[in-house]
Amino acid sequence: MGLHPPPTAMAAAAVSLFFLFLIYLVVLPSPGGATTAHPGYPQDEECGLGELAVVRPEEYGGGRIVDISHAYREEMPGWELQEGLGRFLRLTRSMDDGDVAYFSELRLPAHSGTHVDAPGHVFRRYYEAGFDVDTLDLDVLNGPALLLDVPRDKNITAEVMKSLHIPKGARRVLFRTLNTDRQLMWKTEFDTSYVGFMKDGAQWLVDNTEVKLVGIDYLSVAAWDDLIPSHLVFLESREIILVEALKLDHVEAGIYDLHCLPLRLRGAEGSPIRCIFIK
Repeated sequence: MGLHPPPTAMAAAAVSLFFLFLIYLVVLPSPGGATTAHPGYPQDEECGLGELAVVRPEEYGGGRIVDISHAYREEMPGWELQEGLGRFLRLTRSMDDGDVAYFSELRLPAHSGTHVDAPGHVFRRYYEAGFDVDTLDLDVLNGPALLLDVPRDKNITAEVMKSLHIPKGARRVLFRTLNTDRQLMWKTEFDTSYVGFMKDGAQWLVDNTEVKLVGIDYLSVAAWDDLIPSHLVFLESREIILVEALKLDHVEAGIYDLHCLPLRLRGAEGSPIRCIFIK
């Protein structure tokens, strides 16, 4: 008769082997280089990427797509701000502190950087009725657009509007002004001498064109001296959408396929917006 270990000894050996197997699974690195702190996350130094270089293009697809929105940055100008927009992004959770991912909190005025105005911006009755950015017509915000150069020595008056000879049927027109030449959106301090529409220029556009989207290259489509009157003319019908602070310094005048998408902020009278040209 052969010798066999007693059942209790066999059970103890099985338990020992099981625990050794568990320890092996915990200690052994995963194929992706996972860490015990963040399972499934590879170590940065093991990715084999070397020195990382950030690229921020203004054009995509070999120049077919052109970004005409300003990148948000702390030193960019803000409405009536003397020291720029300031800190608008705050990291609330960090992998450096043991969290599984990075989480940021965004806080900035709705009319910062490249943005859109809704009818409730200057009309109390529209604001209270709910005509916010979530009610804006995406068909107006997307489609063929004409980029025009405006005479550099004056605001956009009725006389200037007549001289531009906007073609009949044009629905979207972007106006490049002295603001671009002066690089006002690259200066930190808000500048009240920017070029914009005077009331008579806004009224001429409303009365004599079919334009439903007006874009300009500083924080307000309306000149400082006619700030509210011009806005009232544009927004009263709720048919014209205003896009402000466009980045137009790297494109030629002409016709483009424009695409602008604001955030769906219910209750907001303005919103940051991403705008692109497709050639």
